[in-house]
Amino acid sequence: MFDEISQKLQRADGEAVAALVHSAAAEYPPADILSKGLLSGMNTVGEKFRKNEIFVPEVLLVSRAMKAGMDALRPYFPTGNIPSLGTVVLGTVKGDFHDIGKELVKIMLEGKGLRVIDLGMDVPAETFVRAAKENSAQVICCSCLLSSGGGEVRKITALCKKAGIRDNVKIMIGGAPITDSFCRETGADAYTSNAADCAEKALAFCAG
Repeated sequence: MFDEISQKLQRADGEAVAALVHSAAAEYPPADILSKGLLSGMNTVGEKFRKNEIFVPEVLLVSRAMKAGMDALRPYFPTGNIPSLGTVVLGTVKGDFHDIGKELVKIMLEGKGLRVIDLGMDVPAETFVRAAKENSAQVICCSCLLSSGGGEVRKITALCKKAGIRDNVKIMIGGAPITDSFCRETGADAYTSNAADCAEKALAFCAG
């Protein structure tokens, strides 16, 4: 049953995924359906995306099927909420209006079972830090497709220290102009070159 959920998810068949989730819920704990079915399928999608075996349009379709599965599964948890493996604040830095990369990262993060606070585009440093503090986030992910965004990431790092949360939150950065040396210059903790690797790293940070 779990493998069937995973396979239908990978084929972006949201209707079938939802139906299978309802059937599985009669026999299995919802946490198992989540981890062994839905998240397992998304892990495979992430690997295929990393290897360029599938591309952005396919990932977007799979994300819709994942949403259908999550919506079907949610009522089976006692609280009506699906437990997360951690919380990530995500956004593009101030002055940057690129959105596609951030959306891919969001899909991959949620596919890892992480709760994502999506702040959108052109986000001031203060907003990143406030959201991280209010939601007890373990990770801040900054999408930065312009080299000028480095100053904003440095500001986020400084404000996290000022707010007293720097020891509890990891700052990640990604985008076309970013390199490891650029990351170090901003004071961020990690740089990843693609959405799948970002999700893997964020999950590791959340796990401690």
